[in-house]
Amino acid sequence: FQYLKRFDRGYNLDTFCYKAHSVEGNPAECLQQFLLHCGITDPSWSELRNFTWFLNAQLRDCEASVFCNPDFVQDTLRGF
Repeated sequence: FQYLKRFDRGYNLDTFCYKAHSVEGNPAECLQQFLLHCGITDPSWSELRNFTWFLNAQLRDCEASVFCNPDFVQDTLRGF
């Protein structure tokens, strides 16, 4: 949710890193973001769950990768 919210507002996501247990927004905002970005017109709860699980796994791997660390790559992969 935090990544999607910042993406919609045009923030630079290269420097953003999720902090465990941090809370932003409310459940209605969260659901709205997922519905906007999941790519399915009328998703089931299962489809939303799969979308959020996959997105979370990808973002967790990205944050853990040294190749996605802006301090390591500097500006060589800007926008990647």
